[in-house]
Amino acid sequence: MTSALLQGNEACARGALAAGCRFFAGYPITPSTEIAEVLAHELPRVGGVFIQMEDEIASLAAVIGASVGGLKSMTATSGPGFSLMQENIGYAAMAEIPCVIVDVQRLGPSTGRPTSPAQGDVMQARYGTHGDHPVIALSPASVQETFDLTVKAFEFSERYRSPVILLMDEIVGHMREPTQLPAGSLLPAERAPVPVPPEWYEVYGESSSDVPPLASFGNGYRFHITGLHHDIHGFPTDRLDEIQAWTERFFRKTENNLDDIVLTRSEWEDDVRTAVVAYGATYRSARHAVAMAREQGKPIGLLQLLTIWPFAEKQVEQLAQQVDHIIVPEMNRGHIAQEVERVAGRAKVRRVNRIDGQMLEPTEILAGILEW
Repeated sequence: MTSALLQGNEACARGALAAGCRFFAGYPITPSTEIAEVLAHELPRVGGVFIQMEDEIASLAAVIGASVGGLKSMTATSGPGFSLMQENIGYAAMAEIPCVIVDVQRLGPSTGRPTSPAQGDVMQARYGTHGDHPVIALSPASVQETFDLTVKAFEFSERYRSPVILLMDEIVGHMREPTQLPAGSLLPAERAPVPVPPEWYEVYGESSSDVPPLASFGNGYRFHITGLHHDIHGFPTDRLDEIQAWTERFFRKTENNLDDIVLTRSEWEDDVRTAVVAYGATYRSARHAVAMAREQGKPIGLLQLLTIWPFAEKQVEQLAQQVDHIIVPEMNRGHIAQEVERVAGRAKVRRVNRIDGQMLEPTEILAGILEW
């Protein structure tokens, strides 16, 4: 391992390379542009490809195509570009094509304040594209976590044949912190080979893991890909039995693996009756606020959500059974607070919000804690 002083966006690019990313297509947009800049420089050195596309719609389309061709692929954007990508995110989900989409959030809506932080894309990450579909979204709170969760995003995208969203924010994207980097790659650049010959291959067939292996175009395997409901060979179908079987498997692949996908971190003390649930850059302020409350003799619990979607329902339910009050600080109007309220039971939930493009300060969160 080596240590380097990296910006969050730089750590994201380094994490992608360590995870075997060999294709990036994107369009420059503040505050994510440094990810593209680093990969434009580094991908050719490892035999990868960087393409600046004409817009964000084309960017994700190119990423999907590269992934079908066998390359681990990624794009990066911010809120306005993320909005443009939603149709292709739905296509990647429906066609079960692995890819990583990085959204370095900024203040909106519309053009908003391009250089100011926010966490306003949380619900867009879950429900931005139409139709019912599973989604995986991760949220780092530090530069080191940005590196680690970028690697995890590629791991999840391949393991579950799914688009994975890395939901960063401007604070984390542009801060600099010491970061531990591996000496070599953490994941192989090559997709795992399909264990059956081409004539036996079913691109959407049943699998013991509910995730059929994905072959790469150009190596002898031929199959059909469509955004329509499809049979096990990828061809459009109107047969309800085929649609039902596919739909059940489509959702099982995440619902049956929540213990693997849902990542959290907790800090706990004895006799805790109040806890804070936080994620992303806001977790940093929350941790300071909890430390200040403890200095005043108030025992406080802290739960960090590293996985935003699927929501950490089991972990929050367990928390709510142990405490009377839960504080949820966010740089939005309460996206995750709604989910906490939904499962909090008897525990009372207090929102601490800020949406003016300024970071939530520890004192603001502390005030919410001390009101109880």
